[in-house]
Amino acid sequence: MTVDPVDLIWKYLNSLKDIPEGAPAGDLVGREAGDTTIYLNHSGGFRIVRDRMDRADIEYDVYHEDRAAAAGLAFLCREHFLEDLPGEVIGDVQVLDVAEISMPRYFPDSTSREHVYGGEITVFFTD
Repeated sequence: MTVDPVDLIWKYLNSLKDIPEGAPAGDLVGREAGDTTIYLNHSGGFRIVRDRMDRADIEYDVYHEDRAAAAGLAFLCREHFLEDLPGEVIGDVQVLDVAEISMPRYFPDSTSREHVYGGEITVFFTD
């Protein structure tokens, strides 16, 4: 498969009405301190079944000027990932299951000192 898992999760988050418009991002290019951002990073994974199923590990970091808002948005993403994403079809890809590697935790950005909550999921998918 030639699926970019960050693009898959980016498309999913952008389809949700309760996720701030423009917040999901696959990189931090052009981002200004203070912008609400859900930064998605492909952190690993592997092929599970030849030509049928991949596993991708995705980190998600939520940046926000307000600590409670950063936590709230991170836990909202977590809820969508674990409860709503399994079974979704996004483009030509079907998400089979999602598992949690780590729940959102607080770690402020060392440069901007913005509030950041980040977690990590595993996404199992096929095309």
